[in-house]
Amino acid sequence: MELLQASLGKSIIVKLKGGAKIRGILDGYDPHLNIVLSDAEELKGNETTKLGLIVIRGDNVILISPPIEYKSEEKR
Repeated sequence: MELLQASLGKSIIVKLKGGAKIRGILDGYDPHLNIVLSDAEELKGNETTKLGLIVIRGDNVILISPPIEYKSEEKR
C-alpha cells in the first residue's frame, strides 16, 4: 500500500481480469484495492479509448504498475 500511496496523482496502468489494461491518474484507493482513476483510457494494442473518471472494483484488479522512475546512481 505504501507504493500506491507514493503513486497518488501519478499515471499508473491497471491490468484487469479478462486482459483489459487501463491507464490513468491514480486519484484514490482503499484497502480492498478499489481504485479511482481520472483521465482514464483503455489500452488495446495501438488503440486507446478515452474513459474519463472511473472507479475500478478491487476484485477485478490483477496487477497495478506504478510509474517507472529512472534514477542515476552515483558511483563512489
